[in-house]
Formats: sequence, structure tokens, C-alpha cells
Amino acid sequence: MSIYVYPGSFDPVTNGHMDIIQRAAKLCDKLVVAVLVNSSKNPIFTLDERVDLLKCAVKGIDNVEIESFSGLLIDYMKKKNSKVIIKGLRAVSDFEYELQMALLNKNLDSDIETLFMMTNIHYSFLSSSSVRELARNKGKIDGLVPDCIKDRIIDKFGK
Repeated sequence: MSIYVYPGSFDPVTNGHMDIIQRAAKLCDKLVVAVLVNSSKNPIFTLDERVDLLKCAVKGIDNVEIESFSGLLIDYMKKKNSKVIIKGLRAVSDFEYELQMALLNKNLDSDIETLFMMTNIHYSFLSSSSVRELARNKGKIDGLVPDCIKDRIIDKFGK
């Protein structure tokens, strides 16, 4: 059984993330979307909120599971019996950082492979931080996030 892991902070999940999730889910038997606890970031949404938003967003994709984790991704990969990390790329600037992380993970466990997936060109400009900034300033986020979570994001910043 092939199990892939797509890690990220997902603060909040965007349609760019969903593009990667939907496409990666077609490549494996099970895709685990792993919401990470990252001490270097100060998320707007709590860990539980981010997991709930993702669960809403992936409803109907049968082979996708949502979990959270802290610590090293490599340790989580071993726990999940997975050898493949999925990483979404929007631009060349993403690649530099993600390549460094992939090489570090490969150094820690030579059996781990990282698959880079380019996001759909329609979402290449999109990031969680841009969605947060729009929502914070009462901007329109229609089409940028899954419809089922749009109101929860808007509510987080007050209508």
C-alpha cells in the first residue's frame, strides 16, 4: 500500500493546497495531509481549527486523511510507514527552500523521496498569508479557498 504524506501548516488551506491534494491523491493508495506544529511560525488558526478546515475541504476524497504532528517529519514518516513526501511549488523561489529540506530529509533517511508538484497556474500567486491578509482587510477571498471554509476564515477576522 502506497502512503504519501503532504506536510504543511495550512493556515488556512487554500485552493492551491487543494489542487495539490486532489492530484497527489490520484498517485497513491492513501494521502495523509499532515498539519504541522511549527514553533517558528505563529499561526492565526489553532492546530485543531486547521485540522477541521482541512477535513471540511477534503470531504469526498476517500483516500485522504487529515492528521497533525510535531517533531521531525522523518519520524512522522516512519510512524506512518511512508516513503514519499509531497511538496507543492508555486514558483522558483519555493523550489530553493524545498530542495534544501528535501536534501536534509534524504540525509536523515535515504529511503525517503520528495515529489515536487507544481501548482496549477491559476493558483501560482496564492498563499495562506495572502488569504489571511485579504480576510484581515475585508478583501474578497471567493475562489481562493474551498467554499465550505470561506465563512469560517472571514469570521476569524471579524465581519
